[in-house]
Amino acid sequence: MIALLAAVGAITIVVLLWRVLGAERIRVPQRRPPLAPDDDPDFLRKLSEQQRDRGPDEES
Repeated sequence: MIALLAAVGAITIVVLLWRVLGAERIRVPQRRPPLAPDDDPDFLRKLSEQQRDRGPDEES
């Protein structure tokens, strides 16, 4: 019985240490990957605003 409790305690300690120390190495990216300009909604919105502000006579 003592061996079983020792094994459960050892597994618990190993799991806790892995979560504290090992989680740094296996970091899951929390931010979305960078988008190309033509896929970025903010870029497209700003571009649309710039074209609207420029007016039809200033088209390049």
